[in-house]
Amino acid sequence: MKGFGIYIIGDEILSGKRQDAHLSFVIQALKARGLSLAWANYLGDIPEQITAALKTSMARGDVVFSFGGIGATPDDFTRQCAADAVGVSLARHAEALAEIEAQYGDTAYPQRVLMADFPQGASIIPNPVNRVAGFAIREHYFLPGFPQMAHPMMEWVLDTHYAQLFHQQDYAEASILVMEAGESRLIDLMQAIVAQYPDLKLFSLPKLDKQRSTELGVKGLANRVAAALADIKQGVSALNFPWTDL
Repeated sequence: MKGFGIYIIGDEILSGKRQDAHLSFVIQALKARGLSLAWANYLGDIPEQITAALKTSMARGDVVFSFGGIGATPDDFTRQCAADAVGVSLARHAEALAEIEAQYGDTAYPQRVLMADFPQGASIIPNPVNRVAGFAIREHYFLPGFPQMAHPMMEWVLDTHYAQLFHQQDYAEASILVMEAGESRLIDLMQAIVAQYPDLKLFSLPKLDKQRSTELGVKGLANRVAAALADIKQGVSALNFPWTDL
């Protein structure tokens, strides 16, 4: 199963001028298709950092959605960074150009057509809102920063290129709420579970309440999750901490 990741690019996110709307959407869009998000990175408008990040995820073979920075203004670096990461030049994409011309006519020139300059070898991602396409190369999908455009474009990519992966893993997540126990009281048990179930991801989430509660659980293949959770319950009971299912 391929890993899915996202980049959210733009100083406006890091400065707080705009609030990120992508992360929560991506998590839900993947979850609805039986997939999950492996990682998410926020990047400022720093070309060297963007290029380095793209090189790393391309080398790893992840499926990546990148939001933002593909406009035509001087602070939009993502198109050039993607080209640099692949080691190719930017070139005007005929199909993307045709879409822009069809939408804007003569006013497509001289600036809007710059948004049809993609890394050589890229394919387009249709934009249902204003026909200014995104682009794809090496299973990296570059989308606008605007959620109204980017989100349907992402869903189109998933449904067009990755439908064969939908609901293929018997994935589950389960946890219990342990009362009267902070995380420090449960570390030995956690380490034992991690050693016994290295194929699962263990998580603990302490809660700031008077009971010093901690949510403790695992996620991964469903049959393994069920076995691990049973061992967690047994271990918590052996420590004489009350717990309840979540």
